[in-house]
Amino acid sequence: MTPPGKDRPRAAKTSTTTARKAAARPIPVPAAAVPTAVSAKIDGQGGAPRARDDKDQPLFEDIRFLGRLLGDVVREQEGDAVFDVVESVRQTAVKFRREDDREAARKLDKMLTRLTREQTNSVVRAFSYFSHLANIAEDRHHNRRRRFHALAGSAPQPSTFGHALERLKEVDSDSGATLQRFFDEALIVPVLTAHPTEVQRKSILDAQHDIARLLAERDQTLTQRERAQNTELLRARVTSLWQTRMLRDSKLTVSDEIENALSYYRTTFLSEIPALYDDIEQALAEHGVKAELPPFLQMGHWIGGDRDGNPNVTAATLELAITRQAATIFQHYLAEVHALGAELSISDLLVGSSDELKALCNASPDHSPHRTDEPYRRALVGVYARVAATARALLGPDVVAARETPEALPYARAADFAHDLQILIDSLAANHGASLAKPRLIPLARAAEIFGFHLASIDLRQSSDIHEAVIAELFEQAGVIADYTALTEAEKIRILQAELAQSRPLRSAWLDYSARTTGELAVFEAARVIRERFGARAVRNYIISHTETVSDLLEVMLLQKECGLLEGRLGDDKAPASVGMMVIPLFETIADLRDASNIMRDFFALPGIAEVVEDQGGEQEVMLGYSDSNKDGGFLTSNWELYRAELALVALFKQHGTKLRLFHGRGGTVGRGGGPTYQAILSQPPGTVNGQIRLTEQGEIIASKFGNPEIGRRNLETVVAATLEASLLPDRNAPDKLPLFEATMQTLSDAAMASYRALVYETPGFKDYFFQSTPISEIAELNIGSRPASRKLQDPAQRKIEDLRAIPWGFSWGQCRLLLTGWYGFGSAVEAYLNAAATPAERTRRLGTLKKMHKTWPFFATLLSNMDMVLAKTDLAVASRYAELVIDKKLRKKVFERIVAEWHRTSLALSEITGHAQRLATNPLLARSIKNRFPYLDPLNHLQVELLKRHRSGADDQRVGRGIHLTINGIAAGLRNTG
Repeated sequence: MTPPGKDRPRAAKTSTTTARKAAARPIPVPAAAVPTAVSAKIDGQGGAPRARDDKDQPLFEDIRFLGRLLGDVVREQEGDAVFDVVESVRQTAVKFRREDDREAARKLDKMLTRLTREQTNSVVRAFSYFSHLANIAEDRHHNRRRRFHALAGSAPQPSTFGHALERLKEVDSDSGATLQRFFDEALIVPVLTAHPTEVQRKSILDAQHDIARLLAERDQTLTQRERAQNTELLRARVTSLWQTRMLRDSKLTVSDEIENALSYYRTTFLSEIPALYDDIEQALAEHGVKAELPPFLQMGHWIGGDRDGNPNVTAATLELAITRQAATIFQHYLAEVHALGAELSISDLLVGSSDELKALCNASPDHSPHRTDEPYRRALVGVYARVAATARALLGPDVVAARETPEALPYARAADFAHDLQILIDSLAANHGASLAKPRLIPLARAAEIFGFHLASIDLRQSSDIHEAVIAELFEQAGVIADYTALTEAEKIRILQAELAQSRPLRSAWLDYSARTTGELAVFEAARVIRERFGARAVRNYIISHTETVSDLLEVMLLQKECGLLEGRLGDDKAPASVGMMVIPLFETIADLRDASNIMRDFFALPGIAEVVEDQGGEQEVMLGYSDSNKDGGFLTSNWELYRAELALVALFKQHGTKLRLFHGRGGTVGRGGGPTYQAILSQPPGTVNGQIRLTEQGEIIASKFGNPEIGRRNLETVVAATLEASLLPDRNAPDKLPLFEATMQTLSDAAMASYRALVYETPGFKDYFFQSTPISEIAELNIGSRPASRKLQDPAQRKIEDLRAIPWGFSWGQCRLLLTGWYGFGSAVEAYLNAAATPAERTRRLGTLKKMHKTWPFFATLLSNMDMVLAKTDLAVASRYAELVIDKKLRKKVFERIVAEWHRTSLALSEITGHAQRLATNPLLARSIKNRFPYLDPLNHLQVELLKRHRSGADDQRVGRGIHLTINGIAAGLRNTG
């Protein structure tokens, strides 16, 4: 990384000559060690850093400080020899990046190749940990800048709730009533999922949380002694980080994934979501709006319920997930109620209390003579006893560690617990004690409404082909039909409707079923029991992967019927069907997206389905998959087909008078729907949000967004603000020339998909190129997730791109710094569109259309903005080193040259449309951050290539494999949104 305070990074070069050289011959990969900030030599002896005259100076001072601590730790823990190696790598790498010095590149190439295995791992760890520390500093700076704007009284920034309110007031004179309607009908749910891209251990994350907290303290006014103590504590945590094993030594289990997710509740969600509600209420009040906020923002999980491709998820893991979730929220409730008992020492000898509070007090088992005049404390003793009794009733006596309490009646519902807390709040408000309720009591009551006794709703998910196999076995065993799978779609619908229209079960206790069928039915049965114990919100959604037909939906309804989750009979007017879990189709591939509205139209047309939807509150959710559609058709076509599918679904649902809720299956990378959430939501087609949205948060993005409480609250606020704007101000995504823009997009999409598929699916040998030029096989060996990297066995002879999961597909392209899934095909599409012009004037007009699309159409602007970021992170010189891993030289040259040529076309097209020759011209801080990261990402990539060569040549030294996995961790941390 370019040393902060010494040199301003130059704009990234994108010259044609440089990239052509990358394609034509192997390029010595530049590398960097820990930046000057890490080096005690330079930072300690080179004098004070030159002052920066911009707002980001504190960021670079933090990076410099943390880097110096890391350098001190490296020297202390590994000795001067290792430190000197790291420092030499740093100096040489920075020289190459700063001066484009080819001699420095050759020197660095030899230096890194000659490292011993022990030195290699030390260098990798140094650069990896610096990536983590730089991320912490950047997060801290985001919080610092937001606080600066608040103290300065700046206008609300875009993506904040205050900004959304101001925009609404500009166009709506009765915004108060509009907002109340919005919140009454809104449902916003971030859904945490577990996927094999989260490469960090919880121990590492915990250490990083402490470092972030201590770094934040340094923004306060500290005495010399306090600052010295803070520095020592930070040094201790960095030392702990260095001495902690970075990688897991065993495969991550579903249980581990559950615990990892729950750690973010303790860190962020339990405190920050109620706080966000308070922020929203204050913002509304400042705008003269008094609105009652129902629990519109909730949390969802796939962890423990997502079985698609993961045989490790069973009925037992579903039970474990809800048990651990409930234990987490009960521990929070008990701790907060106990703290309230210490705080609310109000005496009725001094101030009055409400009749409702007195009744709650009199019902308490607390008869201590020391508290006879303290009604709030006595009432809280009773509330505590009831919460503890509820925990024991739901979880058993040993699950939640509660203080010894007298016998009490458990709460039947979380709403009853919230009601008792509201009695305390109302009594305080009526007796001059409103300020006493604000710090803890009101947030606790809000938490009870939001989290209930289940904490977060667990979605169930399974692939449609598994459902079909289970239904086929049930039919066969019951003697209904010998081969259900051989039926036509019309025949399947008919027989499924017939079964759903009668009360007779298919299952028999006297018949034996396969392990697969028994296991699948056990999950449905566990869901029924969980709903009975913890409430319907605990498990309320069932996602059907690979939905391709109407029968895929009916099969899940029938499985619910067999397990007591469906009441009534389909099509029976006297006893209409009511499903416990909403069946939610997931449309993933390009073909499925194109057929989504037709499938839903046919589903709605079935007898009895209208009553099912009405029982669901007139709502129906549809999930859209970003990952598989991208792997199927490329970046541009994936985004366009998602857009078209959404518009078609909006029109269909409007025709049927049904409210559409879209569930966006977004991943971390741009190729999987990632990118800034605010722009992503605002770029949705008109009419597709309407106050309701669910979206996945996956992989290391969870740690990035929610590992820091302040950053977490900010990200949650962004989702709320964007949902409000997209719902109440949808016209911004419907420019005047929309029909022309959409026709142009279709033309571009057709050409982009043809270009992408020609490379990935039609180029002979491309599969071999991918598996050899990326660390995909080594990623599959990492202990970074409970789910296999492929839906099929990892037999090299049977490998297919089609069988590979989209997540490791995108992750692998990120590791080799091509990030192909976020840009490939766009350049060819634009070139074909412009070259189709008959005259120069026609070409100018077409280019003008693209520029107008970028300027006035948020969908297209967001598409290009995300592509801009991905291209900024792409490095052809580094990617060329990975290409050297391909054994067949002709294949290597053919494929890599095609990729380089498309990169040039895409970069040129993007510059021509946006008018910016350099990447990220409108986001200089991100551009600087990415540019500064390159020097310490380079050695990780270089060493990864060298270690891959050794590993694939048959080296069985465990240190080689460990080194590869360490580089994967470091590169993912440096790029951040890689999963």
